[in-house]
Amino acid sequence: MGEDEQRTETSRSTSNPCPICLGPLLQESYLDQCFHKFCYNCIVHWTKVVAGKCSRPPSSVKCPLCKTENFSIVHGYDGNSFQQHYINQDLGNSAFFSETHKCRLQCYYIEPVPLTDKFKVSWYWKSRKYLQSNQWLQNWLRREIQALIQEEDVEIIVHHILGVIDSLRRIDQKSPSTPETKQENFKALVSQAARPFLTGRTDRFVNEVELFLASGLNIEAYDKVYAQHLGWKLPGITAEDEETNFNGHEPSVPYLYFFDDDSDGIE
Repeated sequence: MGEDEQRTETSRSTSNPCPICLGPLLQESYLDQCFHKFCYNCIVHWTKVVAGKCSRPPSSVKCPLCKTENFSIVHGYDGNSFQQHYINQDLGNSAFFSETHKCRLQCYYIEPVPLTDKFKVSWYWKSRKYLQSNQWLQNWLRREIQALIQEEDVEIIVHHILGVIDSLRRIDQKSPSTPETKQENFKALVSQAARPFLTGRTDRFVNEVELFLASGLNIEAYDKVYAQHLGWKLPGITAEDEETNFNGHEPSVPYLYFFDDDSDGIE
């Protein structure tokens, strides 16, 4: 491919992003009936999540855009040949992908949970609590990234992001900055580290990392607070937990646009 063709392809990819990850199209693929275009990994992961909500493996999947039933994903088209991935084909080992992973994945496709004030995010920066290490962060990051990219081995990404966060602590100890500057630097550097892997979900991921750190909670407690605000039931949440009102009002369930219209919410 010549330089002009590469520029044209890059421009086309940027102006027509993947509808799922909202980033540039990577490994361009199509659904076989409606021909809507997605990143190959995005649409495969999407079919895995939808299949996880069915009682038996489906032989077709509805397009996330137009709801047309499709039976395969066409990819690897080079002008002469293409590959075809059928929906009922084995999509890989997903034994690691738990119900909690599924719940967290859905969280990235809804309106952000209004926990900024409750977790006192601004105070987290003003009090310099970011200088304190978080013993749960590594495991939390591993779970979030596994949920987002639906791959089990994410250690390289986790350690890369942890390294960035640790470097921010070291820099601040040598040359302290204002809380606002520190917060901006945190978001910019974590975003830069995560974007090659998370593409269009990067900004939301950075906000979720900030929320988790500011909460000061372990993973289980954080999930319970989050689920309470969504009105969801998560594994391990008891009836007593459900009666707890963390925000002073009844939780509401936001509109889920990631799943099919006829799919049920989390029970």
